[in-house]
Amino acid sequence: MISLLDGAAERHPRRPALHFYGRTLTYRGLREAVDRFASGLHRLGVQPGDRVALVMPNCPQQVIAFFGVLRRGAIAVPHNPLYTGEELAQQITDCGARVAVVLDLSYAAVRDLPLERIVVASLADYLPWRLRAALRLPVVEAQRRRSGLTAEVPDEPRVVRWDEMRRPPHRHVRQYPLDPSRHLAAISYTGGTEGRPKGVMLTHRNLVANACQQHAWDTRARDGGEVTLGVLPLFHSFGLISCLVAPVMKAGAVVLLPRLDCAQMVRAMRRHRPTIFPGVPTLYDQVLVHPRLRPGDLRRVRVLISGAAGLTERTIELIEAACPGRLIQCYGLTEASPAVTANPIGPRARNLTVGVPLPGTEAVVVDPDEPTRALPPGRPGELVVRGPQVFAGYWNAPLATAEVLSKGWLRTGDIAVMDRDGFLTMLERRKDVVKVSGFSVFPSEVEEVLRRHPAVYDCAVTGEPDERRGERVIGHVVEHPAYPFSADELRRHCERSLAHYKVPAEFRPRQDLPRNLLGKVLRRVLREEGLRPAAHGR
Repeated sequence: MISLLDGAAERHPRRPALHFYGRTLTYRGLREAVDRFASGLHRLGVQPGDRVALVMPNCPQQVIAFFGVLRRGAIAVPHNPLYTGEELAQQITDCGARVAVVLDLSYAAVRDLPLERIVVASLADYLPWRLRAALRLPVVEAQRRRSGLTAEVPDEPRVVRWDEMRRPPHRHVRQYPLDPSRHLAAISYTGGTEGRPKGVMLTHRNLVANACQQHAWDTRARDGGEVTLGVLPLFHSFGLISCLVAPVMKAGAVVLLPRLDCAQMVRAMRRHRPTIFPGVPTLYDQVLVHPRLRPGDLRRVRVLISGAAGLTERTIELIEAACPGRLIQCYGLTEASPAVTANPIGPRARNLTVGVPLPGTEAVVVDPDEPTRALPPGRPGELVVRGPQVFAGYWNAPLATAEVLSKGWLRTGDIAVMDRDGFLTMLERRKDVVKVSGFSVFPSEVEEVLRRHPAVYDCAVTGEPDERRGERVIGHVVEHPAYPFSADELRRHCERSLAHYKVPAEFRPRQDLPRNLLGKVLRRVLREEGLRPAAHGR
């Protein structure tokens, strides 16, 4: 992995590597910062194979710490900085990290954990001097404190300030010798949409292979000539590959944005003219209708890489109107580093599907109850995949690993159907399929019908236990503000397009739907809410 950074720094030492609110770090500067950080880890006693927790949003320190950990031969464990202390405690305890690198804003969430050292940074460390000075103005500082944007970090023996990690190394920092196929680069915790998150072990080979696969797909990418809009979080596998590893492989510049702010995104696009825009459907929905966005802001974008959630026809139409022929919908999962399939770039894309397998990737649709039996085109079943990007297993969870990994084949847990041309359409998570009187009901099919009704702004379908039929279908509906909600009308609408057992037995109006950071609907949360005794008056 670290050889990607070294190669980029050798080929293009003066090319921008990171843009952050007007501050630019070149590849030469980034490599130097990484070497200094790796030397600092050595001084802290971090040994090859140790796990180092990274609790930061997208910022230069996140990138420097990630590559610095790898330079030392240790394992990076990125965490969501919005997690509570309890959530971080579960993951940091599970991976056994003794050192954490955090922003001052996250210090309070980790201060009570049994960490030997806590490296504390601030977003201001890499801001231009004018912005740093503005942040220190009394009025601005008072506003930041009221909004929770600052945090007091006490001086205690285990706290190490970021500046201490920037000291020049006493000697040249050499890369610890690694076996790319065996040594881990990162442990990425799953989002936990179906329960407690598990640590996904990703080797150096996994991450490099997936970056290679993405560049083999995008043959027009120019070495040293691409600019990636890095708004997807780097602590998520999608953001890690598409907004960091793949750009560094091609010595591209990354525009780092620490949070989703459409106004900031528009300003960043206008200033840096990104050529690659990885995102998720909800992100595109927001930024493409922002009043400050002008058509020229997207002129340089060559490709929009959409993943993490399925695209709707409405979102596809919105993107195609702004960037015709440049959208590709992809599919992946953390256990595959994450990319598995992608649509062709250009007019051959079928973006209601997730495309075809990436180079070097095998994908087969099998009978979920008999996974050794492949199903023919047109038959829905569980998707299993094999390739160099498939993970090494779950950290400290051999039984869970054995359930999904066998002879290199990964059971994704996703229900899909493949057409005769090899294009895959994702239907659901296997656990989301509702069984009504022995019949399988795919929530996405019901949701597609529901969305055709003008009263439905958004929706999700789940199943709930039913004594007579095993399960019953529940429709959770966010109603359109200009159209009154009527359960009877929605039922009649569904009956015109769906078999009777697929029609929701109940429609529940909601203000919004629970989603994770990347916009996926958390059906587990909806199911749990429905099972509460007081839910909906039952």
